[in-house]
Amino acid sequence: MKKIVVTLFVLLFSGSFLFAQCPYKYGANETDSLRCLEQLTNFNIFLKAKNYGEAYPSWQYLVQNSPCCWDGLYTNAQNMFQAMINAEQDSLQKERLIDTLLYSYDIRNQAFPDKFSQGYCLGFKAYNLLQYRKNTWNKDIKKYEEILNMFIESVEMEKENTQPVIWDKYFQLAEMITKAKKDTSYVIEAYGRATDYLDVSINNSLVQYEKQVAVIDSLNELYTTGKIDTDYLVHLCKKPAADTARQMKLVLNYRKTLTKIEKAVAPYASCDVLEELYAQKLANEAFRQDIAAVNKVVVTMAKGGCLTSPVFKDALLIQHNAKPSRTSAYWMGMLSLKTYAINSDKAEVDAAIGFFLDAVRMSETNEQKADANYMLATAYQTKGAFSEARNAAYAALKANPNFGNAYILIGDLYKSSGSRCSDGIPYDYNWAAADKYSKAAAVDPSCAATANARRSSLKFPAKEELFRRGMSAGASYHVGCWIQENTTVR
Repeated sequence: MKKIVVTLFVLLFSGSFLFAQCPYKYGANETDSLRCLEQLTNFNIFLKAKNYGEAYPSWQYLVQNSPCCWDGLYTNAQNMFQAMINAEQDSLQKERLIDTLLYSYDIRNQAFPDKFSQGYCLGFKAYNLLQYRKNTWNKDIKKYEEILNMFIESVEMEKENTQPVIWDKYFQLAEMITKAKKDTSYVIEAYGRATDYLDVSINNSLVQYEKQVAVIDSLNELYTTGKIDTDYLVHLCKKPAADTARQMKLVLNYRKTLTKIEKAVAPYASCDVLEELYAQKLANEAFRQDIAAVNKVVVTMAKGGCLTSPVFKDALLIQHNAKPSRTSAYWMGMLSLKTYAINSDKAEVDAAIGFFLDAVRMSETNEQKADANYMLATAYQTKGAFSEARNAAYAALKANPNFGNAYILIGDLYKSSGSRCSDGIPYDYNWAAADKYSKAAAVDPSCAATANARRSSLKFPAKEELFRRGMSAGASYHVGCWIQENTTVR
């Protein structure tokens, strides 16, 4: 690697003058601009060739003299410095490179504030400090706590815009400190932030994804009606197609990160532990007034399955009464169903229906609509309102046609219809139920085993009954009563 002669001191010294030049993107005069463009060309050539040692002097010049010429100086810095640091054999030079990488995160927000937020830069500075400096700390837990606080500050600034890699490192560090100090509050608080903000990240990406899908659908409609030709369709679809791919990649990355965190937190976050921790927090009136903090309690305990906990109920009521939302309405409904399961108070079922109707109304994405409508169907089923339950299940299927559990629920409704449909052929309603179970298995492999087991348990009319009525297997049949479905004799 080419020997680096410009030290970090030069960079830091020039930093105080750095952004006085930003009104001039490439330089204050023609000579400076030509020099800048020359260095920018060199940097790009060597960068593309991954010849980072040769690219680095140009990077230094540009950062010192034209820091606002191109945001790629900073987006490419991580990979460039990572490769150089790993290849450098001289320990002093390696430390200078690490310092310069950290410094690049100090300045990029000043150069391109719209591209690199303060929270983003702080998070990646913490990430690199943890990656490259932890070996020098000699297990000094205070150093690790300083980095943890940097991550926390970054996350609270970025919120749902926090990058998956920052969540990953933040949670790993919180878990390490939890083990070292034998204090589960570190990992549980990190989990609370993750569940709160990552759900929003996923939802926001899905909203953008569905908007672009709608654009593509409208363009296809124009093509189908002959208003645009194939070439123009391809041209117009290029950007929304790229946007849908990007948003879905974000959804998958955020979900992967959340799943990893949920798996890691499981040993620390039993309901007993969460109750003890959050009961202490909720005893503080200032904490109860901090709705953002209370939201984290609700999401953490809900995802931990602690719906029957009085602490969860207390936090949920604070959240919902302060600012009703789709999330609070959904969990209020779940809490009502859980309470009904304990005390059999039918008023709780009616309350659940009301909450789930609110959740449906406030849902933004198809995923949210499918989930809220499915739980609404479950509440109606619990009440014995079969028609309303089926309508809600079909609303869930409209939002997500591959929602196998919604078909299973409809099958269960049909299977339970014996006392309501006793005037027809005994068990004829089970033919309609079998259709729904088969459909569930066909569209959703994740519930195929359950659907097939339900189907296998069905009783059908006896052969003698079919013979007496002149019916044969495979013939078409209409199930009456409230079901009103066409099916097949079995």
